[in-house]
Amino acid sequence: MKRRINPFVVIYLLIVFLPLAIIATALTAIITIIMSTLFGDHKWGYYPAMVWSRVICGLGLVRVRIVGGENYDPKQSYIFIANHQSILDIFLIYGWLDSRFKWIMKQEIRKIPLVGKACEAAGHIFIDRSNALKAKHSIEKAEERLRNGSSVVIFPEGSRTRTGVIGKFKRGAFSIAADLHLPVVPITIRGAFDALPPRSVYIKPGKMEMVIHKPIDTTHLTHDNLNAFIAQTHDIIAHEL
Repeated sequence: MKRRINPFVVIYLLIVFLPLAIIATALTAIITIIMSTLFGDHKWGYYPAMVWSRVICGLGLVRVRIVGGENYDPKQSYIFIANHQSILDIFLIYGWLDSRFKWIMKQEIRKIPLVGKACEAAGHIFIDRSNALKAKHSIEKAEERLRNGSSVVIFPEGSRTRTGVIGKFKRGAFSIAADLHLPVVPITIRGAFDALPPRSVYIKPGKMEMVIHKPIDTTHLTHDNLNAFIAQTHDIIAHEL
């Protein structure tokens, strides 16, 4: 069904939201690059982007609801696994997930002016899927971050859904869990697909929700039983959609 576009919302998005979003993004990137370079990425790789994400959601007239915030300890390392509905997922997680985490993100993001450099300065991990060796190196870098006390966030579908239906999960993040035996926290994102579906340039004012599930113990997780664990995590996330 074709989306109805309110002309007043379009005018607001073009005249108010878009210019302010561009300015906020550029300022956040510059602050992140400078401060992370000077003082490290533990705080400066997180806080500017958290504020930026909340500003973008506010300007976009998107309300946010968090469910299950009590299910994790912000001071502990986790592997956060989320479904990927829209580009807005990034703002939702960055703005409201209270954890000093690093993204595992597509290599292509590195090419975005300012944003790519800011992600590098913030210590995020780019995964290069062009060949198995480069992908393995990316996974090893993520494991190093986790051993040093960070958490990581990954969208295991690899890309945004085109239909609103959750896709198949790739093994990468789960292999890290099997190697390090860190708890996996599934996250269900709802409403982001409706707010900004694929090929749309207009944010639809509304509500997004992030459901943070209880951590899954990985003490007995191995590469032999990984497929069953992936299916379990997929089912937990999909159940709340």
